[in-house]
Amino acid sequence: MRITVLAGGIGAARFLRGLRAAVPDADVTVIGNTGDDITLHGLRICPDLDTVMYTLGGGIHEGQGWGREGETFAVQEELAAYGAGPDWMHLGDRDIATHLIRTRMLDAGYPLSAVTAALCERWKPGVELVPMSDDRVETHVVLEGRAVHFQEWWLAMRAAEPAQGFVSIGADTARPAPGVLDAIAGADVVLLPPSNPVVSIGAILAVPGIRDAVARTPAPVVGLSPIVGGAPVRGMADACLTAIGVETSAAGVGRHYGARAEGGLLDGWLVDTADAGTEVPGLPVLDVPLLMTSVQLTAAMATAALDLAARVR
Repeated sequence: MRITVLAGGIGAARFLRGLRAAVPDADVTVIGNTGDDITLHGLRICPDLDTVMYTLGGGIHEGQGWGREGETFAVQEELAAYGAGPDWMHLGDRDIATHLIRTRMLDAGYPLSAVTAALCERWKPGVELVPMSDDRVETHVVLEGRAVHFQEWWLAMRAAEPAQGFVSIGADTARPAPGVLDAIAGADVVLLPPSNPVVSIGAILAVPGIRDAVARTPAPVVGLSPIVGGAPVRGMADACLTAIGVETSAAGVGRHYGARAEGGLLDGWLVDTADAGTEVPGLPVLDVPLLMTSVQLTAAMATAALDLAARVR
């Protein structure tokens, strides 16, 4: 079975771990969000790609869901002693090694997709991890009278200042990375995991050609709600949804993606049992437990998504 997954960071990475446990022999391609990418201290940082790579490769800090296990912060502390900001993205010493290698390879002319493949040679995530684009795309947040990088709004400001919108800088001229469109067109199933629908999945779909590829793939497309009982499972997706006028609910996100039968993207929608009875026009909706508290429960989620895909095929 060939499965293609559009992936953000923590939620997607944990879902992928369950998916891999549910169908260990499947050929899984992960199209990773790079809209969160940022350059700090001269280093190119790709948070979502790294979170997927570390999680599936066994190096993630489980308590945080991001960063490396056994991390130390000597470099960060030295930067602070010099007064070298910004200080709102805490880079661990082990993690910095990844960013150093990535930056060195990018500066040497390697595309991000080749760099990501090289980094994965160490971690062996068990999936093919591909960035959405080799071109630089960054999500910026429009605030009152100014715009800031998404990471500053998310980490430093904790999304406290209301966003008026989001802009994917560079997306309009970006091209899908090699293999992205083929992975969508050639899949047996396409999955949208419980990632942020605005700045994770939305950023991927903003790259010209990707949304159309998902809408036209012959494979069933099934999504899993990141909203449980009217609230995000983690993070501040509600602040993102509010900014674009989408209700923070399983039904609201389902309507945001839309049914393919009505010009949207999905053929099926999974919601949590807390949201049983959710209705989305044109979509079959299945309620199952969606809290990823263990690999076994997450594997059951993934199995339910694949079963729904088989039903709507």
